[in-house]
Amino acid sequence: MNHLLCLGFGYSAEALAARLAAAGGWTISGTATTEAGAKRIQTLGHEGLHFDGTILSEGMRAALGRATHVLVSIPPDETGDPALRHAGPRLAQSDCLRWIGYLSTVGVYGDHAGAWVDEATPPTPISDRSRRRLLAETAWLALGERRAIAVVVFRIAGIYGPGRSAIDQIRSGTARSIVKPGQVFNRIHVEDVARVLEAAMTRGGSYPLYNLADDEPAPPQEVMAFAAKLLDRPPLPDVLLADAGLSPMARSFYEESKRVRNERMKSDLGVRLAYPTYREGLAAICGKYR
Repeated sequence: MNHLLCLGFGYSAEALAARLAAAGGWTISGTATTEAGAKRIQTLGHEGLHFDGTILSEGMRAALGRATHVLVSIPPDETGDPALRHAGPRLAQSDCLRWIGYLSTVGVYGDHAGAWVDEATPPTPISDRSRRRLLAETAWLALGERRAIAVVVFRIAGIYGPGRSAIDQIRSGTARSIVKPGQVFNRIHVEDVARVLEAAMTRGGSYPLYNLADDEPAPPQEVMAFAAKLLDRPPLPDVLLADAGLSPMARSFYEESKRVRNERMKSDLGVRLAYPTYREGLAAICGKYR
């Protein structure tokens, strides 16, 4: 039986785990930074492991030894990638391991003033967190070369889905329509992320790198306006970026604007997006609430 170990059991990993569990033929382990988080993973029917980035428990050591597939979504910090630092040596010695997937970000491409980028575009990250992601990508790919196993990097756009969408923000009263002329963001529904990851794991592909994004980059205020319309709410008033009072972290996302191509993801992995634009994705989320 295949054994997937998720180093970091976040939003995307949980969606993938649910998809694989429904298909059958998989055992799944996931890590959380707290004991409570590990127990939550167990309530979902998977093995929950505590890993806070500082030490490997016996359970972690055992899972690393029997995993056939590993999905890494733990972010690197100022000292590097904790997953690679602690789990890398054991994975490098594993006889069971066949595949590693690393979840990165389209932020490594930096700012392109709204122009299109693809996997051949040289990365030019401008934020420290994206620079750290790029270094981690390189390190995981190097591990794969040393071990002669498949390591695949997924550069992912902004992930949304049930509980994390413009629909949810409007319903909770936290939504704002922030406007910066010329700004576009890329996004992808969490179920489509899971669909791509499953295809890469089970069918394989020809490349070590894929962009994960939907078909239509769009200005954030356009997405908010569509969500409000779905909810039969009046449009939110536009707020200029300069007047939004965003935190430095939130404001940093507006320093980059690009349109991310996804042709390789679809053609090479044979994936057909369930939600090719934000319209289908938000409509599905709205329908769940109704």
